[in-house]
Amino acid sequence: MTDLILHGGTVIDGTGNPPVTAAVVVRDGRIAAVEPCLAPASEQDANLLDVSGLTLVPGLIDAHTHLGIVAFADQVKLPLAVQAAMVFRNAASALDAGFTTVRDLGGVDGGLVEAVEAGLLRGPRILPSGALLCQSGGHGDRSRFRPGGTEDAVRVAAPGLIQSALTCDGPDAVRRAARLQFRYGATQIKMSASGGVLSYADRLEDTQFTIGELRAAVAEADARDSYVTVHAHNVAAILAGLEAGVRCFEHGTFLDEPTARRMAEEGACLIPTVAVSRVLAERWETWGVPRKMLPRLDHIRRNSENAVRIAAQAGVLTGSGSDFLGPQQTGRGLEVACKAAILDPMTAIVSATSANAKVLRLHDQVGAIRAGLRADLVGLASNPLQHPERLADDDNAVLVVKDGAVVKDTRPSSQRSTHPAGAP
Repeated sequence: MTDLILHGGTVIDGTGNPPVTAAVVVRDGRIAAVEPCLAPASEQDANLLDVSGLTLVPGLIDAHTHLGIVAFADQVKLPLAVQAAMVFRNAASALDAGFTTVRDLGGVDGGLVEAVEAGLLRGPRILPSGALLCQSGGHGDRSRFRPGGTEDAVRVAAPGLIQSALTCDGPDAVRRAARLQFRYGATQIKMSASGGVLSYADRLEDTQFTIGELRAAVAEADARDSYVTVHAHNVAAILAGLEAGVRCFEHGTFLDEPTARRMAEEGACLIPTVAVSRVLAERWETWGVPRKMLPRLDHIRRNSENAVRIAAQAGVLTGSGSDFLGPQQTGRGLEVACKAAILDPMTAIVSATSANAKVLRLHDQVGAIRAGLRADLVGLASNPLQHPERLADDDNAVLVVKDGAVVKDTRPSSQRSTHPAGAP
């Protein structure tokens, strides 16, 4: 039985192949075939979905999200019900923007995954990291003058929903912290190996965690057939991570050519986050970001675009992540639009589809429009190769299919009808 046939659209398959006009045949939640023309009328049990005029791309993947960080300052003062509502809204917004898979790198844990999978709320497929592991006084430790440090925050966190960060010092403490995140449903571990933009007590140039501490987390992840990804703006942090066995890096803002070449040689990947500095500059008051942190954004903007070019030239597997936070996370496709301007539109689309799938170790499940993969598809009103800037507009994703089910359809009603194959 074929569940659905999407026909008449322009297909960009997510691998870099040229676009083609084709029909996508969906069966039991997976792509059964990509036909050069309409599937045969013998598929009597199928519903035909006419997507003429749309560009079909694979379900987009955001490899760096913070669905649970809904307020930078004093989130713990918000009623838990309000925090939960904001998290749920962020999950739904990601799905409506065409992101059918996200990797959350500090904020939510396996509880949100269970809620989405149970159909209790609308959201993408989520790969949670649980709490960000950080050292005392490092990026993520936002309790500068509280006697117990981030441990105070643990007591007001809500396991099963939110815990943005956890301090741990020394290999044994790191090992225990990593084990706790796996207990809470983490699919990978996130650590801070450098200073950050939104930090009280460090600089972007600082390195954090010793190689021994990083190795402790890597060993725990390896034991579970998982991995560690690290927040690393500067080269020293990336080199320390490579020495410790880390093979996934976030930001890479000050990446240089020798480090990029070493990353490529060792099979390490990079998730640049270009758009967030621009968005932070626009939304800092809404997100509760202190004004004193804004000067760092200019420094980030001047370097992050160049890092993307350096990584691409060195052959580093480069994905895409928004790094958005806040109470209403809209427009996350801006990251893909920014990469289109830095490199080219097709490369940007690949970074948010098949490249991200490789980074997340899901390349046999998602990331391309190919027979055998999950039927995650997005119908865009405008062709992203011609108008990549529209990727930043959530409304441009007029049709979203996740696991073969239509989860969003805002096309005109005259275009939304489906009918069995072979019917008039």
